Amino acid sequence: MKKVFLAVDLGAGSGRVMAAKTDFTKIHLEEVHRFDNPGTDLPGGSFWNAIGLYREILVGLRRSVERYGDRIVSIGIDTWGCDFGLLEAGGGLLGMPHQYRDPRFEGMAEVMHGLMPEALIYQHTGIKTCFYNSSLHLLAEARRNSPALRNASRLLFMPDLLAYWLTGRQAVERTVASTSQLLDPRSGGWAWEVIAALGLPRDIFGEVVAPGTVLGPLRDEVAGAIGATGIPVIATASHDTAAAVAGIPLSADDNLWLSSGTWSIMGIETDHAITDERAFSHGFCNELGVAGTVRFLKNIAGLWLIQECKRQWALDGEDLDYPGLAELALEAEPFTAFIDPDDPSFASPGGMPDKIRAYCLRTGQTVPQKKGTVLRVATESLALKYRTVYERICALTGRRFARLHAGGGGIQNELLSRATADALGIEVIAGPVEATSCGNLITQMIGTGHLPDFRAGRELIRKSFEFRSFTPSNTNAWDEAYGRFKTMPGGVA
Repeated sequence: MKKVFLAVDLGAGSGRVMAAKTDFTKIHLEEVHRFDNPGTDLPGGSFWNAIGLYREILVGLRRSVERYGDRIVSIGIDTWGCDFGLLEAGGGLLGMPHQYRDPRFEGMAEVMHGLMPEALIYQHTGIKTCFYNSSLHLLAEARRNSPALRNASRLLFMPDLLAYWLTGRQAVERTVASTSQLLDPRSGGWAWEVIAALGLPRDIFGEVVAPGTVLGPLRDEVAGAIGATGIPVIATASHDTAAAVAGIPLSADDNLWLSSGTWSIMGIETDHAITDERAFSHGFCNELGVAGTVRFLKNIAGLWLIQECKRQWALDGEDLDYPGLAELALEAEPFTAFIDPDDPSFASPGGMPDKIRAYCLRTGQTVPQKKGTVLRVATESLALKYRTVYERICALTGRRFARLHAGGGGIQNELLSRATADALGIEVIAGPVEATSCGNLITQMIGTGHLPDFRAGRELIRKSFEFRSFTPSNTNAWDEAYGRFKTMPGGVA
């Protein structure tokens, strides 16, 4: 009988429990349980419902046990990066975890760089300062003498916190810790000089473990709740982007990737951090991956723009599905205007169509009125932003690339995939859609000894899923559009 591995995959909007049935010649994925993950604004900030997420995970695990019984080998959790919970000495959670978009980060970058110059922080951590970094949010807690931070015994990032509730073990997985701007990408341990400079309590930074580490079996209470004992929880590639990149079948000489979802993240997979002045000045980061790899990358706003347009129109009374939105965009006139997807005006939720129109008005362009035109502007601007990042990667590495490997839910947007190939002028290989779950799962298979190594895991993914190829066309029009795009604020990465 095929063995079953469970991937708990949590995004900043929804979560699911995925089951992988495999005889190790192919993987068959099945969604066992899906649930919403809405953030909530309350007096005091924006928060995640961590306990609600945990309860939904238990529901998914219980359904999995009912369906697969003792065929289940292990469980692994991946989530978005940076957000964390603080525990008191007895292991209780001190308050609800904040969202990375919580406004407490405001003004903290200037404070942090006054304590340690950003260039020096980059040398220690390989991470450029951005509003979502854990460093800024912890500094905000320290500056206001937060009772939670003052009484904390341990910091755990979101996947670590959920794994702790399942197993009772408090450990921080390396890939998610590397997003915090508090980890040394060379040693894989904490960047103590940065932690000290920010005045953060040293004792809260505990054990760091590699992806694939067996954390332990389910606690007795959890085992009773789901109806199964002895299932181990693996500290998989716990950061969702690390999992997504692990789930894309790259090779050492064919290692340009794009993780496409709410965020778009483009980079290369390498064996060493790149922290020179040029990488710093162009805003690239070094996050850690599976099997000792480094993800040299740059974050781009991604499908957040389109998701927020959809959400706003639903609030306005017209709840369009994604295929319907794609059809509207495809019918719209191309290249009427451009935006910088990473402009700060687009970072916060709410009113996205009007924000796009306001940007076009502010920059002296034709203002899109119809829904399809708004979507076309967002989609083409994303593809052109990808090109600026791609060209910077080529300049920093001294390499050219034959193709881009794209994975994640965003590759289902065919217009964006085609636009990306056209804008970059190289082939785009799209797949798998479930790259994050795949990376989570093969890391579990390696950690439990069912696969020999990372290469074997990627080969299993290659044999299990379909991939689509998009070749560039109409490159002259896209080159002309890129020339216009580069004149926009933020058009050059």
